[in-house]
This record gives sequence, structure tokens and C-alpha cells, in this order.
Amino acid sequence: MIREALLIGFHTIACVQFAFSVYYDFTYTIVPSAVGSIHGAYGGKFKFLTFWNAIAQAVFFFLCVLNDFYGTNKIAPKNVPIFRRIKDYFHATYSFPLAMFVGITFWGLMAVDRELVLPKALDPYFPTWLNHLMHTMIMVTTVIEMFVAPRQYPRRRNGFIGLYILMLTYLVWMHVIYYKSNVWVYPVMEVLSLPLRIAFFVVLFAFSGFLYYIGEVFDHLVWGTIKRTSNMAPRKKKSK
Repeated sequence: MIREALLIGFHTIACVQFAFSVYYDFTYTIVPSAVGSIHGAYGGKFKFLTFWNAIAQAVFFFLCVLNDFYGTNKIAPKNVPIFRRIKDYFHATYSFPLAMFVGITFWGLMAVDRELVLPKALDPYFPTWLNHLMHTMIMVTTVIEMFVAPRQYPRRRNGFIGLYILMLTYLVWMHVIYYKSNVWVYPVMEVLSLPLRIAFFVVLFAFSGFLYYIGEVFDHLVWGTIKRTSNMAPRKKKSK
């Protein structure tokens, strides 16, 4: 009972914080076109993968709450409820790899040159706490989820298909925005030649697949032994 209560509390807080970050970013972080031309360009907030990811995290933790009440958090349930199946697939395919992808690439580029991802001119419009909610807490909460709740990973092929459909969709969307506005969503695209841009996309796609694999390995390290123990049926005593 205590474990279930803690899970409900964690999932609810995570869901609320990401839902609030989406609401606040959409409603209040209005950047004038004179400060950042991309912010007034075609697509609105939906231009940014960070915004997509924050929505995905809010949806995922809402699924967790539904699973807490109407599904199960057992390690290896014999009959897996629908909410548990959806939650497990969503976390493996979207929530974990996407959160780690956004967080690692954002902070990695920030360490190289912050002007490539979050220019200083945006500081008055994009508060630090919101930055950490959308670029730091996404990684913290998805890793905590790995430790506190078990999941059944989908077949790797099915997971990769779901992940790469999402990544390809965003890649096409980026080019639609460029076609409509003649500006790239991220300034780093401006400084790369076409061959380097293609190589950059290939590396990022490979990196996202690697993160999916890391999530699978991480889940096995945390829960593998426990799952095997749970799946071992007790031996029946032979009748004399």
C-alpha cells in the first residue's frame, strides 16, 4: 500500500509539473520577433522538439496515474491490463529515449556554444526554472521511473519502428517550417553545410536508437533478476 501511494504521488507530481510547463511555455513565453525571428515563424511552440517532449512526458505520467488506479504495477503480471501495456510501450519507445535525447543534446550544445540552442537574448522571456523543467527534470523523472516501476519492453523491432516514425515526423516537420519561414528551428542548422547537416541528422538518429537500447539495458540491470525470480513457478511437491 505504501509503495502504491508513493507511486501515485510521484506520477501525479510529474504529470502536473510537465503539464504546467507546457501550459506556461505556450501561454507566457512570448518572444518578440525582433529578439528571435524563429519564435514568430510558422509552427508556433510546436516547432521545438523540447515542446513535443514536454507534452510526451505529461502524457506518459498521466498514463502512469491511470495505470496506478486501473492497471497494475506488479513486476510480472500474468494478465497485463491495457493501461499497463500502453504505459510500458510509451515509456520504452518515446518517454525514455526522447527525454534523454532532448536533455543530452541540449546541454551538450549549451556546453559548446549556448547561442546554438538558447541564445542569451531569450533569458528575459524563458525563465531558468522553466528551462530546467523542460531540459533537466525530463531526464531525472524518466530515470526515477526506471527504478520505481517495472515495465515489459516491447520487441525491439516494434520499439525502433515507433521511435523512428516519431523522429522522421519531426525531421519532415523541421523542413516544412524552413520551407514556410526560410529559417531553421535551431541556429546550429544555419552554420552547417548541406553535407554536414545530413551527417548531423544521421548521427542524431543513430544516437536516438542508441538511447532506446540503453533504456532496454538499464531496465534489464534494474529489474532483470527480479523478473526472472517472479517468473519462476514454485515446484509442486510430488505426492508419495
